[in-house]
Amino acid sequence: MALRPKRDFEFHDTRRDTDHESFLTHDGYRWLKIAGIASFALALAYVLIDPQPRHNGGTWYGYTLGTIGAGLIVWLSLLGVRKRYMTAARWSLKAWTSAHVYLGLALVVIGTLHTGFQLGWNVHTLAWALMLLVIASGIYGISVYATLPSALSNNRREMTRAQMVEALQAIDRQLEAAAQPLRQADSDMVLSALGQDVFAANAWQRLAGKYPRCATRRAIHSFAHVGDDDAYERVRALLGRRLAQLDQIRRQMRLKALLEVWLFIHIPATIALIAALTAHIVSVFYYWG
Repeated sequence: MALRPKRDFEFHDTRRDTDHESFLTHDGYRWLKIAGIASFALALAYVLIDPQPRHNGGTWYGYTLGTIGAGLIVWLSLLGVRKRYMTAARWSLKAWTSAHVYLGLALVVIGTLHTGFQLGWNVHTLAWALMLLVIASGIYGISVYATLPSALSNNRREMTRAQMVEALQAIDRQLEAAAQPLRQADSDMVLSALGQDVFAANAWQRLAGKYPRCATRRAIHSFAHVGDDDAYERVRALLGRRLAQLDQIRRQMRLKALLEVWLFIHIPATIALIAALTAHIVSVFYYWG
């Protein structure tokens, strides 16, 4: 009986270690090692085998690499389906994702060796190029998921999106009241800034974090040397606070856009890859027959 609490403690420690383990380092880089060894072995075989007249996708080794590559592409595309079934078993989502990343990188070697470096303006090269695009977008996705979540958390400063918007609205109410004693033209400029939609931005503006038509920034520049009384000083201070709050919201929008934009390339490119791969396989068997 005295040993049972110890076993429970060890179990929880092990579970905690697993929970904090990255999918990139999962199981001691198991899938990195498997992918690396497989890529090296296939590349070595490519060098040692001397098909006639030259290496290409139509040799027995080319067909072998093509079969491996096609099977991997189909399997890797099933990650989205796998995410619907969460388990902590041997093939947990973390293990599957780790395999997805490293075997996906191995496809660069497998797919390129399959072509025998015989590339041209045809559906076969299109499938290879789309494969590289999918892999490149996946590498970007891994990079941003490794770095941006912490930046998102730091920028929030323990505030939710709703709280950031509420803080902006509170400043806006103060500004609306503070702008009343100003000259009509100056008051209208403040009200124009308040009326600008915070979330009205195109995709490029969100990604770049640049808002050249920001009415609040324009109002701050206009008020820099206008009026010296308390009313103008208060409006200037509130405009500065509003711009700081806008910057926080816009940074959050930019980070989220950078985090999500790769999916708009990765998923459509994967669908296009499967279509091109199907056309590639059909054409090969058609001419082979």
